[in-house]
Amino acid sequence: MQNRDLNLRKIGEPFKAKLAKIKVALFDVDGILTNGHIYFQGGEIGFNRFFHVQDGYGLKLLMDAGIKVGIITGGDSVGVKKRFELLDVDYLYTGNEDKRAAFNDIVKQTGAKDDEILYMGDEFFDLPLLKRSGFSATVPHSSLEIREQVDYVTYREGGEGAVREVIDMLRYAQNIEPKITGF
Repeated sequence: MQNRDLNLRKIGEPFKAKLAKIKVALFDVDGILTNGHIYFQGGEIGFNRFFHVQDGYGLKLLMDAGIKVGIITGGDSVGVKKRFELLDVDYLYTGNEDKRAAFNDIVKQTGAKDDEILYMGDEFFDLPLLKRSGFSATVPHSSLEIREQVDYVTYREGGEGAVREVIDMLRYAQNIEPKITGF
């Protein structure tokens, strides 16, 4: 099945009840919102990552619909912080591979129950959050142990619209339509 032929409404149907409960959507960065490649340029410039514009727009669609969006990443770079500050996500936690404290803080702030939280990650330190969340997703390049623990494995790779794939399934489950302006 090619990515352009995906019918996310049909694919998401078995998960509709879980997705209908989601009030908070949380995402890892490297390997999920990026392709996992880190380009080192040296000197004062540091590391570069590439993000997919459709993933960013998907995050905005969720926030416009009232779903809280958060980023929880073990990395701590200026570029990552800047990307999500520009998107104005509700929660941004960086620099700690033990992501449980950030997750617990978001739960406390939102009052959301575990089954009302979507989490998407691809590494072993994401497992506690993947197991705890009401809906969990990962990407095809994650390890077998991760893929075996989640509700859904995307067809698209990280940084190539995988987040948008999951967001669109969530949108269809909750009947969230984008606000289209300019016509």
